[in-house]
Amino acid sequence: MVQLGLVGLGKMGFNMRERLRAAGHEVVGYDRAADVSDTASLADLVAALDAPRMVWVMVPAGDATSQTVLELRDLLSEGDLLIDGGNSRYTEDKVNAGLLGEKGIGYLDVGVSGGVWGKENGYGLMAGGSAEDIERAMPIFDSLRPEGPREEGFAHAGPVGAGHYAKMVHNGIEYGLMQAYAEGFELLEASDVIENVPAVIKAWQRGTVVRSWLLDLLVRALDEDPELDDLEGYVEDSGEGRWTLEEAINNAVPAPVISAALFARFASRQEDSAAMRAVAALRNQFGGHSVKKIVE
Repeated sequence: MVQLGLVGLGKMGFNMRERLRAAGHEVVGYDRAADVSDTASLADLVAALDAPRMVWVMVPAGDATSQTVLELRDLLSEGDLLIDGGNSRYTEDKVNAGLLGEKGIGYLDVGVSGGVWGKENGYGLMAGGSAEDIERAMPIFDSLRPEGPREEGFAHAGPVGAGHYAKMVHNGIEYGLMQAYAEGFELLEASDVIENVPAVIKAWQRGTVVRSWLLDLLVRALDEDPELDDLEGYVEDSGEGRWTLEEAINNAVPAPVISAALFARFASRQEDSAAMRAVAALRNQFGGHSVKKIVE
């Protein structure tokens, strides 16, 4: 059993807390939403943990994460370990590690994939940091990842920054995969030959080379709304696709599929399309991301 402080109990953080508790770990959670929080403040969370402490931060990337890290830096002590499991940009990890290192606090960056389904299925984890800190947090990683061989759900990707870099590329690939399914959906819907689009897509779930969990989620979305007519084809991007393309440019790596998928999301904010309704539905299915419903 390991004791862990968990900061941020949103869609993923809340389910992570429940999965860890089910595995026998003691998890003390803090969130601004008092109805899900175990403590009234970050200070109370830190005080509730035995030294040396381990605290996992699961808040939105950017200013929210930076501010949380700074607050915890003042509350934690030498020998403690902070883990950033949000979707931070990998370039921010060395900054955070440096600030914490000045006080002798360890730092790991962990890319987490699994969305709202992670509580049941487990989370794919990509970690960056020292081997010593990785080993210390391994009981937590083993409880969060899917059952089966460790290497199929967890990777020590490299030094600080590697975990978020790996997750950035993962999300870039995700953009391309969703866009391909979405364009296929639109083509089937536009055809005057195909009479049952949901049935065709459902038939791809077994024995075909395009079967995947994302396809299963698209089938689930179509079961709920066969033509996705209840959704607007408006799709946000949370940053990782842009960062992936910037890295592709910096490293002279061609990434036409990911770039096209990102630009398609931009286009979705200008004009409604069946393809982007499918992408919106997929993001809602796997990650619980908000969608815009058509108001009649």
